[in-house]
Amino acid sequence: MRLALLSDLHGNPIALDAVLADIQANGGVDGYLVLGDLVAIGHDPVGVLERLVALAGARFVQGNTDRYVVTGQRPYPSSSDAAVDTNLIPRLVEVANSFAWTQGVVTAGGWLDWLSALPLEERLELPDGSRLLATHIAPGQEDGGGIHPALSDADLAALIGDAAAEVVCVGHTHWPLDRTARGVRVINTGSVSNPSPPDLRASYAIVDADASGYAVQHARVAYDAAAVITAVERSRHPAGEYIISHFRGQRHPWWH
Repeated sequence: MRLALLSDLHGNPIALDAVLADIQANGGVDGYLVLGDLVAIGHDPVGVLERLVALAGARFVQGNTDRYVVTGQRPYPSSSDAAVDTNLIPRLVEVANSFAWTQGVVTAGGWLDWLSALPLEERLELPDGSRLLATHIAPGQEDGGGIHPALSDADLAALIGDAAAEVVCVGHTHWPLDRTARGVRVINTGSVSNPSPPDLRASYAIVDADASGYAVQHARVAYDAAAVITAVERSRHPAGEYIISHFRGQRHPWWH
């Protein structure tokens, strides 16, 4: 069994195409686990979804930004935050417009019900009997800081909790990671799109598994960031400058 782990595609089919081509060039896979944040904060949500559902053996979970798109919930800041600190009003407006734009595109394309129905987790058993849990942020969590390198061993173990799995696969933080906590191997795939410096290439992971065990390989793929910037500009996305800043290496992880 050979599985590709993809997360945080953020409406960027240019990056996704590069990742899918790299997977095929390196022998292909038997299936895909796609770990959420599929459409928001990117220029072509429908293009990403069309590519994903065409993949053989693909399974999906819903990310927090997917939930924002389909429910009308929004990330920080809230209107009450902006009422306390009026400096947040421009950010509040940009966030509202960004998710409304994506919701409109996804709805017009006929994908809103599909996106709404995605589960928060997927589980499967690897050939050696190891139980694998795939989710976006952490087991049982719909929001939060996620799994990142600054976590202590104790904090990581607390986030994993009683996952009832030997392998936990996540995304969300846009930062690849491979650690073990309380005997549970935790794999963060990094992000296909909207990267953090210093490495702006797309990130994904491969799980190779057979009856004797499994191995995990992280991969990086270069793609045409200038083409993404042009596509974002042409889309007239209301959060275009914010999106573009990722591809110019201007968005640093919050824990740094």
